[in-house]
Amino acid sequence: MTGKVFPRLETERLVLREVKEEDAGSVFHYLSDPEVMKYYGMVPMVEVREAIEEIDWYRRIFDEGTGIRWGITLKGTDEVIGSCGFLEYSSRHARTEVGLELSKDYWRSGLMTEALAAVIQYGFTHLDLMRMQALIEPENIASQKLFEKLGFLQEGLLRKYERTNGLFDDVYMYALLKDEYVVER
Repeated sequence: MTGKVFPRLETERLVLREVKEEDAGSVFHYLSDPEVMKYYGMVPMVEVREAIEEIDWYRRIFDEGTGIRWGITLKGTDEVIGSCGFLEYSSRHARTEVGLELSKDYWRSGLMTEALAAVIQYGFTHLDLMRMQALIEPENIASQKLFEKLGFLQEGLLRKYERTNGLFDDVYMYALLKDEYVVER
């Protein structure tokens, strides 16, 4: 992406930072929760080893320049309570996908809106992106509302687009273009 130093982002209540192996316990806490994983595209984790593998993937996509995934922490604490970031980044096409999840202990607190807004701003200002997109299952109303609140538009339904646990899922394609982006919402 832009160099090999992992960027640290701060908002009013949050610090978004690199997730390290020592965060595996907290990552496992929310990625083993069936409610958090309902629309994640994976089954809930059953072993901390799986969280370590997920953290290794975060590092790999950053090192390869194909994505960046920030751990979400509350200011004044260092516990990772979720993650947010880019995957399938293409500098050639100036686009990326956005993915996220948050421990249900913090749902409906506005924290994910705050984290996602910081990530969006970083993408448009530091990565010179033209397009950010998100794939959201039709039943995931909370994520649809979150992305719409931040200016994303639903572009259409991609039928049987992803295979999850042996089943094919439909997803909505949401996107935000740089020239549609408004900093303060």
